[in-house]
Amino acid sequence: MAASDSTAGQTPLALMPYPQSVVRQDGHLAVKAPLQFANPGAVTPRAKAALQRLNTVLSRRSGVNDNAASAIIKLRPLEKSSGAINVPTDELKRADESYQLAVSDAGITISAATDLGVLHALTTLMQLAGDQGPVQLPYIVIDDAPRFAWRGVLLDSVRHFLPVATIKRQIDGMAAAKLNVLHWHLTDDQGWRFESRAYPKLTQLAANGQFYTRKEILAVIAYADARGIYVLPEVDMPGHASAIAVAYPELMSAPGPYQPEDRWGVHKPLLNPANEDVYTFAKTILQEVAELFPFAYVHIGGDEIDPEHWQANEKIQAFMAEHALADEHALHTYFNARLASILAELNRSMVGWDEVLHPDLAEGTVVQSWRGPDALGRAVNAGFPALLSTGFYLDQPQNSAYHYRVTLAPQPLSIDTTAHKGERWRSWKFTMPRKRGSDVAGTLSVIGAGESLRGFIDFKGKSRASVSELTWRDGYISFTLDTWMGPMHAALSVDGDGLHGPVVVANAPYALTGELVGSNRIAGSALPTAIAKDLIAPDNQHLLLGGEAALWTEMVNEHTIDIRLWPRAFVVAERLWSSRELRDADFMYQRLDLVSQWSAEVVGLQHFAQQRAAQQALVPESQRELVIALSRALEPAQYYHRHHEKSTNATYSRRDSLNNFADYLPAESRFTQKFSEDLNRWAENPDDNSALLPVRTQLNQWHKDASALLIKLQKLDPVDLLPVTQSLQSVSDWGLRLLNAESKDKPLTAAQCKQAQLELDMAMQIQHEMIVAPAQPVAELLRDSCFKLHQLK
Repeated sequence: MAASDSTAGQTPLALMPYPQSVVRQDGHLAVKAPLQFANPGAVTPRAKAALQRLNTVLSRRSGVNDNAASAIIKLRPLEKSSGAINVPTDELKRADESYQLAVSDAGITISAATDLGVLHALTTLMQLAGDQGPVQLPYIVIDDAPRFAWRGVLLDSVRHFLPVATIKRQIDGMAAAKLNVLHWHLTDDQGWRFESRAYPKLTQLAANGQFYTRKEILAVIAYADARGIYVLPEVDMPGHASAIAVAYPELMSAPGPYQPEDRWGVHKPLLNPANEDVYTFAKTILQEVAELFPFAYVHIGGDEIDPEHWQANEKIQAFMAEHALADEHALHTYFNARLASILAELNRSMVGWDEVLHPDLAEGTVVQSWRGPDALGRAVNAGFPALLSTGFYLDQPQNSAYHYRVTLAPQPLSIDTTAHKGERWRSWKFTMPRKRGSDVAGTLSVIGAGESLRGFIDFKGKSRASVSELTWRDGYISFTLDTWMGPMHAALSVDGDGLHGPVVVANAPYALTGELVGSNRIAGSALPTAIAKDLIAPDNQHLLLGGEAALWTEMVNEHTIDIRLWPRAFVVAERLWSSRELRDADFMYQRLDLVSQWSAEVVGLQHFAQQRAAQQALVPESQRELVIALSRALEPAQYYHRHHEKSTNATYSRRDSLNNFADYLPAESRFTQKFSEDLNRWAENPDDNSALLPVRTQLNQWHKDASALLIKLQKLDPVDLLPVTQSLQSVSDWGLRLLNAESKDKPLTAAQCKQAQLELDMAMQIQHEMIVAPAQPVAELLRDSCFKLHQLK
């Protein structure tokens, strides 16, 4: 596997996911006419259609003429196919996706065992062709196959309904990223989105007029199949069933009545496992699903079961006693076994979220983990095939590098977690309150000093995780760590036995407080006991099928979906397709920027267009240029911070507007990332003017733009941009003052440091669901500059 295809003076090839093997050669093949297969009679209709789509794209390019002699693609059988490394035992296993592609002065040759391989080779050709100018294909030899057979995207059509045209556009993007499973979330508390002939009240009473007809569903399936993509339907049972409760309350565990649900979150209605009519309902619905969806799997949800209604129902409790079901988890497993039996009769396998895991779970059920690698490891080691979605939630959102670091399988700790004789250590029990849901809690332990310094966190209910970039100076601890919430950056102060300070989770701060619970100086104390990691045994590796990016739509609608899904879905696709050794985030970002532009111009994805449309609609023309400049320093609050804000300040429901400025911001500020990289480079070498110049230039530009925009916003501020603009002005001002203090060797006074910290802490807070992204790197510069001089805490 080539780690990089770039050489001196060459731009990296815009290939995502990156192939397993790339050999780049000197020269280019000019394409001046539509491409043709050498032997079209031996080509499947799906491959012919894919070539036609490629030619349609090429026909828009300069120098391509229908009247010129056609370039020929030679097709050859792939004699030895590596195939996907991890494959399930059904149609995905039989679907060999590997291919070889060669471009030389002799022309184009594709070797593949199936038409799926041909489709992927044509997609790679489309990427190699670029997005503008004459078509010049580089001379190249590619040998490629996916790492995992299951590479999915979940689209939630329930919380906010997605029109068919919107879904088809995402399928085009999936095909461009070599993703192959569309996980279509069709039912939930807030609605029932597919037409049922047997139970018409599901769409009459619980769809708000928004659902897919059978004809529309079949059209989506056919569109996906033509692009080599399977469609996995999800029909949630027994929980997330408020829509069923509205239409058919007699099937529920509590009598109702029930009203249509428009709030987000976990709700109480549950199907009644003691009622045989429920299984008649389930069998009929799943028969309708199987008639429509040919894929070998059906997802039944099975997550977030609140057992209150089961516990309060005397008949259900009697049913549990009669069937020797020890608790509600066992009852849930009994229900799932009945569903698995129904699906088996329909030649379908069951998929469920990780709450379905139980020793009595039906054999062959695929367990999809949304609660992390721990749950995935437990499922695989219990003998169940499994998928990972943790770390791939694109609706939250996160930066691309975080998604790129996901390792899928649980990883062993890389540090020694034992305190040896003579080593100092401390453990603090901590909490981080959230505006919605339970506090984040656990213990932080730090051991050793100097080069032996190491630390780890035991989050409540999760296995131990080692921290990175750890510093422990008197009164100050800092570290980073990737978590299920996103990347964490902690800057904590130690006051006696207390611990406190900000922990930036994704891009917004939580306030951590802790107390000392153990130390080498406290007699009888010990480091905390870790929850065992479920590392996947070698014999079970084949059960890790792959993963899925998830796009839940509480905060996403048809006007913002592309901004949230693209281009980061290419990053997830690369993690699921490419070699596990390909980890260079810089190389990824170089290609991602190119692929982002290519996918908008060539594939038709609308992540740029949706943002431009919003800027034109929301911002007066007199402010637009400055607001666009401002937006490059802003990010939407990541993780579930926006959900928590709406829980506190709005209704946390479909009634909340998704027409705010934050809704149209990309997940990450690439301008801030570049600024932070230059700032770090300069901090490591203060004499490096090549790093200092762009840092100072960017800060001056932000300060100038923010100051000019403030004048206009004080007269008219239609989208509440005044607070973030003021914060950006303050951040850039302090950044410039810190640069001047460092370069002139005249550090800030203690009073100035405290004032800067106060203003930067305020700038780092969530404002109208947005974050001023440069505040964090400037705050880090402040701590580095002021700590040694003034013991800033």
